Amino acid sequence: MADRTGMIALHGNALTLTGTEIKVGDKAPNVTLTGNDLAPVELASFQGKVVILSTVPSLDTPTCDTETRTFNQKAAGLGADIVILTASLDLPFAQKRWCGAAGVDKVTTLSDYREAALGKAFGVLIKELHLLARAIFVLDRRGVVQYIQLVPEVSQEPDYEAALATARKLL
Repeated sequence: MADRTGMIALHGNALTLTGTEIKVGDKAPNVTLTGNDLAPVELASFQGKVVILSTVPSLDTPTCDTETRTFNQKAAGLGADIVILTASLDLPFAQKRWCGAAGVDKVTTLSDYREAALGKAFGVLIKELHLLARAIFVLDRRGVVQYIQLVPEVSQEPDYEAALATARKLL
């Protein structure tokens, strides 16, 4: 588990990512997250579908709010074979409250609060803040990573269309 400094920044200040760096072609690690109902959710349970996995620092911040709402809007036109997951270290209660207030019902929010297992396994845990970096992973139906976007400036939005185009090609 190597630290990587300078791959991302927040308002221009370099941050350190910790965990195992995932590459395109790698099998996605099967981590257990927590659903909004406090039930454990294994990432592998989504195999058979194309997965857009978005990691964000906190749903209660403007950019994360915008990103998750945007993916929720885009999800309506994707069909049942593509699932969009948003993971953060927010507590499941906060995620559920946020989804209700934001009207987000097509993106599944999952919490990595227990052990930051996803953050460590995907190499997107920000060491200084103990939050997840802004990143997108697209997994094919077998759970193999086909696309990665690590947003270099945490306060900026990702390239939605690149991730969505990759997911559509995998159908």
